[in-house]
Amino acid sequence: MTVTSPPQEPTAPPPVRRPGDRIFSLSAKGAGILILVILAGVTLFLLAESFPALTAPAEEIPGEGGLASYVWPLIFGTLLSAAIALLVATPLAVGIALFITHYAPRRLAQVLGYVVDLLAAIPSIVYGFWGIAWLAPRLVPFYRWLEENLGFIPLFAGPVSPTGRTMLTIGLVLAVMILPIVSAISREVFSQVPTLHTEAALALGATRWEMIKMAVIPYGKSGIIGGAMLGLGRALGETMAVAIILSGSAAGITFALISSANPQTIAANIALQFPESTGIDVNTLIASGLVLFVITLLVNMLARWIVNRRADFSGAN
Repeated sequence: MTVTSPPQEPTAPPPVRRPGDRIFSLSAKGAGILILVILAGVTLFLLAESFPALTAPAEEIPGEGGLASYVWPLIFGTLLSAAIALLVATPLAVGIALFITHYAPRRLAQVLGYVVDLLAAIPSIVYGFWGIAWLAPRLVPFYRWLEENLGFIPLFAGPVSPTGRTMLTIGLVLAVMILPIVSAISREVFSQVPTLHTEAALALGATRWEMIKMAVIPYGKSGIIGGAMLGLGRALGETMAVAIILSGSAAGITFALISSANPQTIAANIALQFPESTGIDVNTLIASGLVLFVITLLVNMLARWIVNRRADFSGAN
């Protein structure tokens, strides 16, 4: 008696990759490799051009104090201006994003979203002219009030700058510049909150603010941090606005935010000094650019670590 095996099901033919799929795959892979090649090229250029300044004697570096003494005040000014901008812009951007996504009527929300996003399209040189011609003079009375009432705090110690071209003014201008970045990312994250979460909070008797506090902000916390870090990177590298407002001001390290003596930033110092620099001075400026490159890279790495860490504990999970 013979036993017949069950008929085998026909196997599906292997998928055929269309030419368009191959082209897209190769294009995407090439774009990723190109980014790495460009990043490596920039790094090698900065290292090669910075090497003479890294190995030069201290007396050949501008200021005759060595490369560290030259770069450290610039690092301080860069971090101080970016920190002020981040402290001012982040709460305001999150508030704008919450208003647009959860409070404003739909038509008003669309208009406000367009207006906030339009701020990102304004050139930085326009922000610089706005800061030096309009904002700075109008802040002088406020700075005098700060000196009279809060002058015992080192941040608001005088004498007040008569022109208003101070580190605090720079921080406020940078805050306006990074506002659309933080606000746009926060707005997108808040709009992705599951409706089930918000409706469940409201069904349990929560007010709108309690719903935002319990459902929206925990869900979007990683996005807020990521947007803030992107804004911080934008503020660290800003050049023209800072160069216009703080041109001719280089006072080393000082915490006074409203005086005429202000530390310069790395990017603005390069823009102001590069046209008249030759020889080792150019290498010194490129070395300071290398420091800014490393700072920006560390900020991005920190942002990625924070976002990944917060994602494990966010309301999205």
